[in-house]
Amino acid sequence: MEKELHKYIYDGPVMEFDKLVAEHWKGETMATSERKAKSNLAYQFKKKNNKIASVKVTLPGKITQVS
Repeated sequence: MEKELHKYIYDGPVMEFDKLVAEHWKGETMATSERKAKSNLAYQFKKKNNKIASVKVTLPGKITQVS
């Protein structure tokens, strides 16, 4: 049985190795859980900003489920 996908949005700061690198970044993704959405969004930020996979990116703001 497949898990249901929900749409999540993030609009807030981005930290890289505990240093603020973006005060305001917005992203959205489809995921089965908030945890997976956070992972997807961090990956999305890395890709859009030409970061390598090993860079530790955290999203300290609130992730909102919209559907």
